[in-house]
Amino acid sequence: MAGGGNTGRAESGAGGMSTRLALWRAGRVRTATGFVGQPEPRTIGQFSRGKQLVAGNFLFGGGLVEQPGASIWDVPMPDADAEREVQGFVWLDDLAAVGDAAARARAQDWTWDWIDRHGRGSGPGWTPDLTGRRLIRWINHAFLLLSGRDRAQSAAYFRLLTTQTVFLSRTWQRALPGLPRFEALTGMISSGLALTGMGERVTPAVAALAADCRTEIDREGGIPTRNPEELLEVFTLLTWASQALSEAGRVPPSDLINAMERMAPTLRALRHADGGLARFHGGGRGAEGRLDQALAQTGVRAPPLPGLAMGFCRLAGGRTTVIVDAANPPGGRAGWSAHAGTCAFEMTSGRRPVVVNCGSGAPFGAEWRRAGRATVSHSTLAVDGYSSSRVAGDGDETLTDRATVTTLRQTSGTQGAGLHLAHNGWAETHGLSHVRDLSLTPDGRRLSGIDSLACMTLQQKRRFERLMTDGRLQGVGFALRFHLHPDVDAALDLGGTAVSLALKSGEIWVFRHDGSGVLSLEPSIYLEKGRLQPRGTRAIVLAGRATDFETRLGWTLAKAQDTPLAIRDLDHDDRAVVI
Repeated sequence: MAGGGNTGRAESGAGGMSTRLALWRAGRVRTATGFVGQPEPRTIGQFSRGKQLVAGNFLFGGGLVEQPGASIWDVPMPDADAEREVQGFVWLDDLAAVGDAAARARAQDWTWDWIDRHGRGSGPGWTPDLTGRRLIRWINHAFLLLSGRDRAQSAAYFRLLTTQTVFLSRTWQRALPGLPRFEALTGMISSGLALTGMGERVTPAVAALAADCRTEIDREGGIPTRNPEELLEVFTLLTWASQALSEAGRVPPSDLINAMERMAPTLRALRHADGGLARFHGGGRGAEGRLDQALAQTGVRAPPLPGLAMGFCRLAGGRTTVIVDAANPPGGRAGWSAHAGTCAFEMTSGRRPVVVNCGSGAPFGAEWRRAGRATVSHSTLAVDGYSSSRVAGDGDETLTDRATVTTLRQTSGTQGAGLHLAHNGWAETHGLSHVRDLSLTPDGRRLSGIDSLACMTLQQKRRFERLMTDGRLQGVGFALRFHLHPDVDAALDLGGTAVSLALKSGEIWVFRHDGSGVLSLEPSIYLEKGRLQPRGTRAIVLAGRATDFETRLGWTLAKAQDTPLAIRDLDHDDRAVVI
């Protein structure tokens, strides 16, 4: 379970005097003697990562450390975020996915090592969200952890479960609203229902969770950060809480049920045809199988609703999906991880991503994080040297100078699905707005676009004229980028006037343009969590200069005529098609 990126920044009390005082008070509570019932695992880990951990290969924060036989707590972490990540015990999911004797030994040794080192409140893991995340894993994998342990070790385990549960009941208010708070409350509900003598702490946690479902999840089933993967994480936590309550014979509150019913259609709208989530505002594709599992557990069958889903527009036809960022970037607290990707889109054909955004660079360090947030790291138009939204500066990484969507119109009919969208991200700096028109044919074989830089008001025209005068009529440089997935094989074609794209499925797509820009293929990167380093890829780039009140670039991305309507994509190294 991925935690909020700003959790550690906001909760400086971890390991401090306030934490130790709360733990001292929690330690005076009678220890639970066991579980009310047999806990069942709810989390899904990665077998490959579990095997790496067993072998002593530790990949956290984009850094790989090879220390066979070492305790995970002795492995040097590349930064504070990685150190906090380990404290959440999500790696237990990966070891449980392996499940053999060696994996069980690592899980047990590292858990009791943590009890010895940090069980009295030391270390960065004593924030409410990390405590909730850790409790969920300890309870999920109780059978794995307790198998073969002696009475003294079991007693220490239950003592720390009790302490953490009581600690959460006293400190959950410190967690930031959003994902951190949902993690803290779900962990408290899970442990309160699972442990003997802790049931009285469940009711206040359920009431707090219901309140956050009303305030943090909007009427359309979205969250303030507009991060699709984070929405999935919140949805998953709510399904766990609901399931735990139902299994304990308690009725989940209506606010919780209603929130999940709002979120499910939104998540379906943000899922590409290959089953992965659109990658915007710091989110990745989502853990494999998590969305399907969560949707199945809720039983919500509602399809995606018409209109925007959490500010994203979905165009679909045949085997093709296009998902566009069609709303203002998040601001305030939610803007700390927001990206300057207004008007950017991703496109998937069947099981194969074609056009992507570079993604979040957070797993690879601060510099990659900043790079991933820039407009040039998204499949959209960018003015040279300027992102469409800018950070506050002076150590404040929230987006304050944000692009505003000024025009939005969706169309649908026999000719396919279309979108007309404009934002004013460069109105103050250059007097220019970006206008994007997209249309996808009903069979999904042709995506057409027109991208314009235009002066939309008299004030913008005057600002652009001053800029032209100061720049000796050289105009404004810009580039339209289409970042390609690393599995796409791209080559300039037709004498450099087109780009051919070959997918592993055998499909051939061809990119063409109207000749208004200079076409090239340039190096790009694909930022993907769980990788040791960013993956190299390429981007289609249409470059030009704006010298008038409106500059337009027309383009198409279409399947080659000899590409069949239906292709059996039998390469099983990827996910199955989800329609």
